[in-house]
Amino acid sequence: MKKTIMVLLVLGLVISIGIKAVYRLFPMEYGEIIEKYSQEYGLSKHLVSGVIYAESGFNNKAHSGLARGLMQLTDETADWVAEKMAIEYEYDMAEEPEINIKMGCYYLSYLIEKYQNTETALAAYNGGMGNVSKWLADERYSLDGHTLSKIPYEETARYVKRVKVFTYIYGKLYH
Repeated sequence: MKKTIMVLLVLGLVISIGIKAVYRLFPMEYGEIIEKYSQEYGLSKHLVSGVIYAESGFNNKAHSGLARGLMQLTDETADWVAEKMAIEYEYDMAEEPEINIKMGCYYLSYLIEKYQNTETALAAYNGGMGNVSKWLADERYSLDGHTLSKIPYEETARYVKRVKVFTYIYGKLYH
């Protein structure tokens, strides 16, 4: 049922605004960088594109509160990732697409490996690992302690849904 709704969404966009406009609406900028690091870290390039679209709309200068760059890493997360990757990182590097995508892919891959579930990993990407760990330990939000049956933060719940839709759209447009 959900897949049917997504197919209808994509078809509706194509019919209403035209295929060229759909490609303009969902660009694939930095495609080579996305391809390189999604492969290196075992991720779908469509998932990475969906995250970038949700986070920054492919604007490498995007800022939202404490997060910056294409994949909207906070300074705290970027410092943690840089330490794990054993690379030099400075604050002004957040807007460099190559570095931001590399670090974002590393972090997303880490979260998927940690939680063994893409939706839970996306919730952690948006809402933080500390919050997701609390939610997984709470029977109101997780029945098995491994996957989330409900996300209590509405912003995070909407984020996970948006990334899933954008991932699907990118998969259909850039297969």
